[in-house]
Amino acid sequence: MMETLEESELCFPQLNSSCRKPKRSLTEAVLLFSLLSFIALFTVTLNLLVIISISHFKQLHTPTNFLLLSLAVSDFIVGLLMFFQIMRIDGCWFLGDLMCVINIVLSFIITSSSVGTMVLISVDRYVAICDPLLYSTKVTVRRVRICVCLCWGCSVLYDSLILKDNLKQPGRYHSCSGECVIALNYIAGVVDLILTFIGPVTVIITLYVRVFVVAVSQARAMRSHIAAVTRQGSVKGTANKSELKAARTLGVVVVVFLSCLGPYFSSSFVDQDSLFGIATVALGAWLFYFNSCLNPVIYAFCYPWFLRSIKLIITFKIFLPDSCDASVL
Repeated sequence: MMETLEESELCFPQLNSSCRKPKRSLTEAVLLFSLLSFIALFTVTLNLLVIISISHFKQLHTPTNFLLLSLAVSDFIVGLLMFFQIMRIDGCWFLGDLMCVINIVLSFIITSSSVGTMVLISVDRYVAICDPLLYSTKVTVRRVRICVCLCWGCSVLYDSLILKDNLKQPGRYHSCSGECVIALNYIAGVVDLILTFIGPVTVIITLYVRVFVVAVSQARAMRSHIAAVTRQGSVKGTANKSELKAARTLGVVVVVFLSCLGPYFSSSFVDQDSLFGIATVALGAWLFYFNSCLNPVIYAFCYPWFLRSIKLIITFKIFLPDSCDASVL
């Protein structure tokens, strides 16, 4: 009886080097599995709707929306990767060392691309609010597409380089069978922290502080001179209301993203072998994953075009001729 009980606590009972499963009640495991599965499915579904909306409807082919499309692709992949994390609820990885490394490398790439996209969104809003007269010439769809491709390309190259030892020999840092971990040396860890967290966050906060300072001053100017200048004159010198609204909406997206990203990177500073460290790492990772389902929810509340697009998608009207030209704004 004791032998059977001990074997049930092992990931691979037939191996002496097997990892032990963490003790968790059946009720806790079922609730955790159900909750995380719902979040993953919700994340995949909502971000797929964002991807279809922006890709299909021509009215949504704007520089800002293509940045949102890049973010939605990142969040969609995060939703898919969450299903692999759900498989590890019992503390064991059964898909082999190669799939373990691929899963973690993809997570690193998605994190880097998401952070890079947030920087691009901040730059986009900075130019739109602080230099509105030149926005249409400085920020074009073509340039945004190039920047997005460079962002993803650099993310793939960068993360492949810092994780090259793990890619060369998958499983080299595993202490037992059923474990899925990677390791970074101290220098690579510090560089990664600076390039994917401290540096981008500094840029994002700096740009958005400037954006909101200018936005507030413009709002005051428009209220003060609304009776003295014509509508054409008021729009000419300042960003229009749609740009200010977009800045507010994307500001919410950025704040939520940073709020979820902070604990994820803060877990790097705790002792990951302690009980507190293990809990902090797990919480930080799942909070970062949860952010991926929050962005489409924000769009639904702040962008009327998203709800109109969803209605056309779920009623299959996007399959009608010339549906890409439909008015959703």
